[in-house]
Amino acid sequence: MKKHGLTIGDISARTGLAPSAIRHYESESLVFPDRNEGGQRRYQRADVRRLSFVMIAQQLGFTLAEIRTELSTLPLDRAPTKADWTRISRRFGQVLDARIDRMTALRERLASCIGCGCLSLQSCQLYNPEDRAARAGAGPRYLMGDRPLDE
Repeated sequence: MKKHGLTIGDISARTGLAPSAIRHYESESLVFPDRNEGGQRRYQRADVRRLSFVMIAQQLGFTLAEIRTELSTLPLDRAPTKADWTRISRRFGQVLDARIDRMTALRERLASCIGCGCLSLQSCQLYNPEDRAARAGAGPRYLMGDRPLDE
């Protein structure tokens, strides 16, 4: 398999990625193709799943560094098992759940004072009198997870 693995064209056809993108992901240490005697890249079948995971994870907002960290837990000497993927999915699921919670809170608070200190809304005098949110620092403090000081 190492000498006769999939070519970059094979991987491109199976993932829909351009060869340049595949080479970029290699430079980011997300896939590790072998080289044949002529120096051409040869990929394992498991690399199709690795690259598919990269594409999906990026669409979900994960950075290449986060993806690399997770993929580094997969074995390189064998195809990842269902248990390997389940472990990664569980960790990514926890991150996604936290993001969903933050977005839900943002949606619920967006129309009220966000603790930015602008005092431009009528309700700011109720939610943030005398710009108390600014004591916690700059930015939209309540959206960043701070609680109003009177809670």
